[in-house]
Formats: sequence, structure tokens, C-alpha cells
Amino acid sequence: MSGNFRRPQASLRVTPLKIMFAGFVVVMMFIITTAVYSCFRIDVGTGEVAVLIKKTGKDLSNTHEIAPGPEYKGVQRQVLTEGRHFYNPYSWSWEVLPQVEIQPGEMGIMISLSGEDLGYGDFLAQVNTDGEATTKGIMPGVLKPGRYPINPYLYSVEMHKPVTIPGGFKGVVTNLAAPLSKDPNRLLVDAGERGVQAKTLEPGTHYVNPYVTRVDLVDCRSQRFNLGEEDDMGFPSKDGFWVSLDGVIEFRVDPEKAAEVYVLFNDSKNGPEIDKELVQTVIMPNARSFCRLQGSNASGREFISGETRTAFQKAFEKSMKEACDDLGIEIIVALITDIRPPDQIADPVRQREIAKQQELQYQQQALQQESEQKLAIEKAMVAQKQELVAADQEVVKVTTQAMQEQQVAVTKANEKLAVAELKLDASIDEAAAIEAKGKAAADVIRFDNEAEAAGWKVAVNAFDGDGQGYAQYVLFQKLSSSYRRIMVNTADSPIMKVFDSFATSQNGKNSDLPTPPTVTSEEPTTTAKSE
Repeated sequence: MSGNFRRPQASLRVTPLKIMFAGFVVVMMFIITTAVYSCFRIDVGTGEVAVLIKKTGKDLSNTHEIAPGPEYKGVQRQVLTEGRHFYNPYSWSWEVLPQVEIQPGEMGIMISLSGEDLGYGDFLAQVNTDGEATTKGIMPGVLKPGRYPINPYLYSVEMHKPVTIPGGFKGVVTNLAAPLSKDPNRLLVDAGERGVQAKTLEPGTHYVNPYVTRVDLVDCRSQRFNLGEEDDMGFPSKDGFWVSLDGVIEFRVDPEKAAEVYVLFNDSKNGPEIDKELVQTVIMPNARSFCRLQGSNASGREFISGETRTAFQKAFEKSMKEACDDLGIEIIVALITDIRPPDQIADPVRQREIAKQQELQYQQQALQQESEQKLAIEKAMVAQKQELVAADQEVVKVTTQAMQEQQVAVTKANEKLAVAELKLDASIDEAAAIEAKGKAAADVIRFDNEAEAAGWKVAVNAFDGDGQGYAQYVLFQKLSSSYRRIMVNTADSPIMKVFDSFATSQNGKNSDLPTPPTVTSEEPTTTAKSE
């Protein structure tokens, strides 16, 4: 039993050979997986497309260029876009190609390379509901700038420039691939019919298929044409003289009738530019016709006068507009710049016309002078009225100012009068007060004098009515209090003579008053001291 037990342990033992075999198996599986992954993988980069080709399946018929479906061999209609895809390389092969890229300022036209042939009279490829071509031929529509994943085995792409219509132009559209018009006798057809369309394209960039639609430019801007550019423009007058003229005609194509004008006057010699054709077939014939018909109704000398020339100019412009408006040509200006009659009649008539013009000029000058005279009178009247108004205003101003000053003066005089009256009343009262005060003062003085006189009278009566004695008394009284000492050298001193008049009374008697003392001194001088 122990020997049987050891045998399984020996079979489970890992040997280096087994390890090598396992590593080999893993490596082979990795290589096989990598190879299968690489063979089955389809990498489609940015801006690329992959076209699938079926290796197995049903065989194509002789009428098929492309496999109708995935069950047929050959190039398939569907393509692979950017990304990673996996297909069996046994059943499929593929081609990675760049996508169709339309640059800015370009457009692409697709042409179907597979399908049935076009029928008689057909120009465009037939398209099913899915937008795929069922016949060969040019596809309707255009490809605008961008990238398109188009199968190159189904379609080829042609590069074209879009139609650019500049400002002032109209684009006349001609439908090249459409059913014929029901009425072939018309200039313009209805929309969707073959022929020139009535609706035109406006200025701008238009992406139209040149195989389907043709666009011709018609200049609708103003054009100026000189009548005397090509040859001598003139006419025979009524009296048989040849009268030459020159003029300027400014015209343009009516934008609303651009398609009609293009159909009528498009000439293969000039191409799409119809300006010369309009001048040669419409403007010049009508101008010559008018000049010869109307010019032959007047004599040569009449074209020198201003009235005939003016009438001829107006009639010429009116006739040109009427003749060209119906044809879609708008006459902006039709001006006769110069009319040259023959010299043999021009000089005398010109002198006469100059004299007439001078006469008219003088008349106009006279009228102008009269007008200026009237204007000067009116201006003088206006100035006079303005001065009168100014004088009236000044009078009103001065009168108003004088009245105001008068009122102010009266007011001030009244104020002064009132002040004077008040001062007068005050003066009267003051005079009365002064008079009363003076009377009172006089009464006081009089009373004082009377009182003093009464005292004197009593004092004189005390001296027995001797006033001289009273006066001597008063004098001695005054002097005795003032003089303390009197010194005289002699009795007949001059100072002592002052008292002589008081020594004797008026009646020659000595007064009872004492005699002033006499003092004798040995000194030769006399002094007196008083306080």
C-alpha cells in the first residue's frame, strides 16, 4: 500500500520540461491572439474612409459594377468612417483612402459611376428616396466646403468655383436640365422648366451646379454713352443744311427686367456683356431716328436760338425714354450737349441771337435794377419804421423816466416840507421856550436888581439919603479888608488922592465916617501890600 501511495506523488511532481511547455503554450497563444487581432482590425484615421470589398458570396452579373448588397462579392456601397472596426480578413478586404475634402471658395459636383445608363434626353442621374443614384450621370446639387465620406468607386467629384455676383449686377438663371416648356414661344419659362428663368439671382455667392444651371451676369449699373463717339451724329435740316450734334445718354438695365433684356439682346459675339449690343441695336437707332425726323421739321438757323434747342432737348429725352422703357432699358439722362449748324448760316444767326440774348440780358438787368430799387426803398422804409419805433421807445423811456423822477422829486419835496414843518414847529416851540427862559432870566435879574436896589435904598436911607456917603462907606469897607498896611511919604501922595473924592460929602460937609490913618515913614518910597 505504501508503494501504491508514492506513485501518484511522483506523477504530480513539476519538472523543468513541463514549465517550458507551459511557457511555450502561453507565448503561442499570445502570438496567435496578436496576429488575429492585427488581421481583423481596421483603423480608419481622421479624414479617411475605408472601402470594403467582399471576397465570398454571390457573383456579380455583367451589368453590376458595385455589389447590390453584402451577400454579393465585390465593392460594397457602404464605407467605414473614422474609428476602429473588425472584419474577417478571410471574407473581406478593404482599402483606406482619404475623404473628399472641399476647400473654402470651391464646390464639388458628384458624378455617379454606377447604375443604369441614362435615357434619351436625360441629363441628370436618377436618385432614389435614400439619396443614392440609380443611374449613371451627374448628380443634382453641389457639395459645399467640408469633408465627405464618399465611396470613390460609386462617385467621382469634380471641383468648381461657385458663382459670385458682384454688386450692381443680376444673375440670369438658365435651367439646362429640366423638362421642356409647355409654351415654347415665350422668352422666359416658368420655374422648373428648361430655359431662362424669370427670377434672377441677387449679388452674392451662389453654389449652383454648372451642369444643371447656367448663370450669366447682367450689369444693371448706370452706363454712359457719347453719341459722337463712333461717327458724325447729325441730320439734314428743313432748308437742306447738315446740322451736327453731340450728346450724352446715361442708361441702365432695369433690374426687374434683367432676364428679359438678356434674352432679347444677348449676342454670341459679345458674350454675356450686352452693353454694346444695347447701344448698337436700341439706343443709337432710336437716337438717329428721332434726330432725323424732328430735325427736318426746323430750319438750320432755328437750332441756333435757345428756344428751339431747349424744345429739341426736351423732346429728345422724352422720346428716348418712351422708346427704351418697354424694352427694359431705363434712360436716366438723354442730353444734347452741342448742336452745330453750318457756318454759312451760323455766323449771322449767331450774331442776331447774341443780340437777342444781350437784349434779354439788358432787360433782365433793368428788371433787376428795378427790383433792387424797390428792395432799397423797402429797406429804407423798414429802417425808417425801425427808427420811428426806436424813437417812440426812447420817448416812452424818457417820459417814463421823467415821470418817475418827478414822482421821486415830489416825494422828496413832500418829505422835506414835512421835515421843514416839523422844524418850524420845533423852532416856534424853541423860540417860545427861549423867550420864556429870557423873560424868566430878566425877571430874576430885575427881581435881583430890585432887591439889591431896595437894600441899597435902605442902606442909603441909613446915611440920611446920602448916597455918596454910602458909596464911600462901601469903598472903605472893601479896601480895609484888602490892605493891611499903607505907607506913603507925604500927605499929598498920588495914591492918597484917590480917597479925596470921598473925604468930603456932596454937600461940602465932612462925613461922620472916620478918616483913614496916615502913616509917615522916613523912607523916601511908598509901598502898599495887599492880600
